[in-house]
Amino acid sequence: MGGVRRQSAGPARGTPGPWARACPAGRLGGRPGASDYSRLMTKWEYATVPLLVHATKQILDTWGEDGWELVQVVPGPNNPEQLVAYLKREKTS
Repeated sequence: MGGVRRQSAGPARGTPGPWARACPAGRLGGRPGASDYSRLMTKWEYATVPLLVHATKQILDTWGEDGWELVQVVPGPNNPEQLVAYLKREKTS
């Protein structure tokens, strides 16, 4: 009929959805609750570090040894010649 496709309305009420396998039993429709997302998400902590032009590698290596990962380097807010490094690492409980 003119190439129009009709979309399915999805699973019937009470039928487990695609999340059913990944979530604990008993959830309505098999969808995860907020606590499920929170438990599964990686939590990060962040740091901003001013970089000295003559010691950039040493500064980043020192932070890297402590588990920090470089996210971005941007010009400083007050002086564009001063660089600021944004770092992150996985938060430990």
